[in-house]
Amino acid sequence: MSKFEKRFGKYAISNLSLILILCYVVGYIIQLINRNFLLYLTLDPYAVLHGQIWRLFTWIIVPPSMLDPFTIIMLLFYYNIGTSLERTWGTYRYNVYLLSGMFFTMIGSFVWLTIQYFAGGPAQNLGFASIQVSPYFSTYYINMSIFLAFAATFPEVQVLLMFLIPVKVKWMGILYGLVLVYDFLFVGSLALRIAIGSSLLNFVVFFLTSRNHVHMSPKQMKRRAEFRQDIRRNSRVTRHKCAICGQTEDDDPSLEFRFCSKCNGNYEYCQQHLFTHTHVQ
Repeated sequence: MSKFEKRFGKYAISNLSLILILCYVVGYIIQLINRNFLLYLTLDPYAVLHGQIWRLFTWIIVPPSMLDPFTIIMLLFYYNIGTSLERTWGTYRYNVYLLSGMFFTMIGSFVWLTIQYFAGGPAQNLGFASIQVSPYFSTYYINMSIFLAFAATFPEVQVLLMFLIPVKVKWMGILYGLVLVYDFLFVGSLALRIAIGSSLLNFVVFFLTSRNHVHMSPKQMKRRAEFRQDIRRNSRVTRHKCAICGQTEDDDPSLEFRFCSKCNGNYEYCQQHLFTHTHVQ
């Protein structure tokens, strides 16, 4: 992924989790004003093929659940873990993870429609069925994939279950995974199975391609970020450097530097050592 990051990393979107939360805010506002209008924004593959192209983008603002205090807490929780992943992985890698989950979800919706088409049935039944299953293809399971990635990256981090019980996040990740497997095998319809599988495909790819990924605690993550900042700071190329004391314009912007015409070579000195140094012959 490093080659792609060097080429496309400059296009990565910072604070993508915050942008997703703001999209939900817009969706909740629409829900309060006219709840039925959200039906024209869902990911409906049949409607997309019949000209409603905007659904390929607007389904992201459809809230994953009704607005209540618990939903607000969960959205803040997902924002925090998403931000932690972005700081640890880097903006580009987190962008790829989240956007690929959205892309796979869209592909999954069209896979379902294709299966229904070859299964037979009149076109109007396809359209009606598509309206019924479009809520399945939402960002709900994409948010779930963010939590699973967090649990895989920070397995030893503790969270307060019900604000009281300290639980390591890896056990919650295992529990969530078992629930998803049960829903996929025994509860869900074909549409729900495709929605679960496509929305979580990004986590499968992440898990298979991150076998050598180092799990880090928050303290380790902080040290890694500080180390990267030091590397960037120390690797900055300066225009001037004194051959005696090693000071640069970064150390003191008021310093003046000059080359010595009597030294054999290109030796530059700050104003403090220009007239006091021993000439290099």
